[in-house]
Amino acid sequence: MAPRKKLKGLVAATITPMTPDGKINLPVIRQYVDYLVKEQNVKNVFVNGTTGEGLSLSIQERKQLAEEWVCQGKDKLDHVIIHVGALNLPECQELARHAAAIGAGGIAVIAPFFFKPTKKDELVAFLQKVASEAPDVPFYYYHIPPLTGVKIRVEELLDGIKAQIPTFQGVKFSDTDLLDLAQCIHKNETGEFDFLYGVDEQLLGALAVGANGAVGSTYNYLGRQTNQMLQAFAKPDFALAQQYQFLTGEFLNFVIKLGFGVAQTKAVMTSVSGIPMGPPRLPLVGASSEFIVKAKAKLDSIVWPNGD
Repeated sequence: MAPRKKLKGLVAATITPMTPDGKINLPVIRQYVDYLVKEQNVKNVFVNGTTGEGLSLSIQERKQLAEEWVCQGKDKLDHVIIHVGALNLPECQELARHAAAIGAGGIAVIAPFFFKPTKKDELVAFLQKVASEAPDVPFYYYHIPPLTGVKIRVEELLDGIKAQIPTFQGVKFSDTDLLDLAQCIHKNETGEFDFLYGVDEQLLGALAVGANGAVGSTYNYLGRQTNQMLQAFAKPDFALAQQYQFLTGEFLNFVIKLGFGVAQTKAVMTSVSGIPMGPPRLPLVGASSEFIVKAKAKLDSIVWPNGD
């Protein structure tokens, strides 16, 4: 595998734009790419994941989205990571081969969550069968036990994984267990793996234990502010970094109390960016007009440091 630019910093977990009648809306992705790069200073994306309703899309739709993101991101985005996880191995393998064929910068796989792996060896065997279909593409494990119910610790998973999956590049770590994350980073003394944190409201804590980036939905519309937090942390100006994290948390705490998920994320992104993200796909239902008004008012009321 040829050396590649290291994945670090912010990665937007992309939303899947849909038309009012529920079809994927490919033409707006060009505008979406430009918005992320120019307005949010975010140049990495994670496509067809949880925020993108990946498991609610058909295989053909997922391929079309992957192609469009790779196409529109050419010479604009640094990394286009395609999530290829599914409930069955053949579909994962098909999506992995497709991602490799279109030139994706990486692939990621969630643990299957109907018939679940219960032991490390079972999970690694599944991941290896997917990764081997894209032998020249960096491979990431997408760890999200709150949704999958697969609670195999990543620290345990890492032991010997490079020998079984030579393309293994790191983990999208979407869990609040910072002890597990810290132990992973402690083991990663050579820095060969990337650990990208996936719980936006706790990113500063993950940075403190050594995460080198983050994948999240809020970076679609709060990427600029979160980049300011990363810069403050790097200086280091911890007080300023805290301010950014607290304000992000203030907004998320507010909307979580109203009921916040993928559907509401689509509504917030539409409101902030002006790009029509459309409705979610059933069984999710669209955000209420009351939510949209209250969320917008809350976000508009936040005074970010440095006049942001």
